[in-house]
Amino acid sequence: MATRSLWRSRAKLAIAASAIFTGSAAATIATSEDPATTLKLCTTVPVRLARDTITAASIVFDYQYSLWGLPEGSVERSKVKHKVHLRSAHKLQELCFKNGGIYIKLGQHIGQLEYLVPQEYVQTMRESMLNKCPVSSYDQVCEVFKQELGETPDKIFNEFDPVPIASASLAQVHVARTTNGQKVAVKVQHIHMTDTAAADRAGVELIVNTLHWFFPSFDYRWLVAEIRESLPKELDFLVEARNSEKCLENFQKLSPHIADYVYAPKVHWNLSTSKLLTMEFMDAAQVNDVKAIERLGIQPTEVAKLVSQAFAEMMFKHGFVHCDPHAANLLVRPLPSGKRSLLGKRKPQLILLDHGLYKELDFNTRYNYASLWKALILADAKSIKENSVKLGAGEDLYALFAGILTMKPWNRVVDPALDHLVIQGNDSERSELQMYASQYFSQISELLRRLPRVILLMLKTNDCLRAVNNSLVF
Repeated sequence: MATRSLWRSRAKLAIAASAIFTGSAAATIATSEDPATTLKLCTTVPVRLARDTITAASIVFDYQYSLWGLPEGSVERSKVKHKVHLRSAHKLQELCFKNGGIYIKLGQHIGQLEYLVPQEYVQTMRESMLNKCPVSSYDQVCEVFKQELGETPDKIFNEFDPVPIASASLAQVHVARTTNGQKVAVKVQHIHMTDTAAADRAGVELIVNTLHWFFPSFDYRWLVAEIRESLPKELDFLVEARNSEKCLENFQKLSPHIADYVYAPKVHWNLSTSKLLTMEFMDAAQVNDVKAIERLGIQPTEVAKLVSQAFAEMMFKHGFVHCDPHAANLLVRPLPSGKRSLLGKRKPQLILLDHGLYKELDFNTRYNYASLWKALILADAKSIKENSVKLGAGEDLYALFAGILTMKPWNRVVDPALDHLVIQGNDSERSELQMYASQYFSQISELLRRLPRVILLMLKTNDCLRAVNNSLVF
């Protein structure tokens, strides 16, 4: 009965929405200053929203139908839930790829929430969302160029490879040579991004709110708020260009002792706009490619130390933090001015890419965050609680906050015999973490809803850095 009611409600909602949208769409096209773009929106957005509605309803129905009548905590329910998690993760993955853009970013974020999301979702998203993003056609790339610079790439550059070397959620990167022969990387925004951004945010919000309505403990509304705030900045490549220059200036002024060891590609401002970003091409190894790093004569452990030190400087001293340091955004090359040691080893230089997502931390936040990490290292329970409360975790959820930061349950967080900066990342530890996350799912959801968004992004940054460190050290 409940299932039939669910489907009837969904059908009524779809019919009403379709009728309203059809009438308003015709009026919008007729009065628009750009009828072609408006027509494109009015034909593509409903399809994307329909996919959202169908996917959300399908996932809800699958959980309700498949788990109906199975006792909580039973072996049978656990087996069935695993299968539903897998099916639902693949449905969400398919939706992200079909809609692209913001949805890819949503999938990437889910793939990093190992302390909250079932492992089936984490694994599915992590395996696909970083390396298999949709690619815009060369014709679409040319359209962006004509809109931004008035000419196609072949008229602006001496050479321009139509096949991108990388594609991400918001843009893709092409290799080119300027008229003076300099090799550059050209980041081109996917053509639909700006047009559909508002509708896509609404679509993601629809999915999250629908799932929360049926499953109150499944509360990801904080994630929607984060996307709503950060996306407009990430869509403006001039903001990204300014961020990259400010980042390097901070190292030169505030951290001169490691300024030579951190680098960002130079921006070609005359060939850059809000949707195009032309930068110096970097010939370097990806930070998690241990074999390539070793071939360069660099020790992976030295890279791990440099990554940790660079981001510690940003978090605790600069207050201006790169918040998307996954492996694809961090490159390594030998220090250009450095010489080999007696053993033939070379010093690393860390190259930071994709400067679209930065967060500023005020002095009090930096101080309290640093004090919290000091307390965690010393296993000082009183200080952990005090500083967690100051950062917004509250007196009731500070233990969970400490657990998320260290990826350990509370009894191990306050164990002075343990090294709290070491996380092995083995199967046993992952299994323990998933059990812990499942047991305290609703409390963790409440904690993430409660924390300031700047702290949420620090958690995401920590997760990315932890994954990079594990690839280099273990």
